[in-house]
Amino acid sequence: MELKSNTINIRNSRNSFSSLMNLNMYVVKYLSLVCTIFLSFSAFSQDYFDVLGETTLSFNHSISKKYNASFIFRSRYFLHKSNLDYEQQQVDVFHFSNFNVGNSNKIGFGFYYRNRDWFNSGSDEIRLLQEYTLGRQKIGFKLGHRLRLEQRFFDTYTVYRPRYRFAVDLPLNGDTLDIGEAYFIGSTEALCSISKEHSPLLDQRFTSFIGWLISENVKLQSGLEYRWENYNTKANNYLYFATSALFKI
Repeated sequence: MELKSNTINIRNSRNSFSSLMNLNMYVVKYLSLVCTIFLSFSAFSQDYFDVLGETTLSFNHSISKKYNASFIFRSRYFLHKSNLDYEQQQVDVFHFSNFNVGNSNKIGFGFYYRNRDWFNSGSDEIRLLQEYTLGRQKIGFKLGHRLRLEQRFFDTYTVYRPRYRFAVDLPLNGDTLDIGEAYFIGSTEALCSISKEHSPLLDQRFTSFIGWLISENVKLQSGLEYRWENYNTKANNYLYFATSALFKI
């Protein structure tokens, strides 16, 4: 009876592992398919379409178990407009304070500065941010929900923008992430921009990233982001090639 019980346990473990791997592959294939569909749509669309790059450095420090602070520096540049050419668009600097309120729930507050004046590419911007995040750890993957509110202050007008993001985060080597291994992050986000000067504008974003855990304190990420902006009026399509380095200090 003991041997039979052990055999059943081993079989159940194998079935659970097989189900987990099937789920992981399903999530990856599904998000890849969604990104492919929208990228194909944008490539053949007659609407506005540009290709850009983003490079990000993020520094995170845990002040306590309840409080975490982040400082982020980002550069954005055009890679293709009417033709292949490099053109700097902006640099961004922002700070985020996150507070853990229990059960994988967090609230955050941020300050954001965007400089475009240096590059003659538009108005500078100051942005205030408030957000609530909820994470759910499953066997082998993590689900994340984020609700963010933004107040964007430009030179001559102000925009209020609520946004909601759903994300999936999973390791690509087994059901846990170890040093030297890769992981996948896929997400979709809906945004709505509201101002007195313009009618509401709707955006949708899709991201697909591969990351590597270099050490306990360093991560590298690279991937694609597709933005379908103002799709309720005249759509603008943007494809971003993004790279980032994240440091715990």
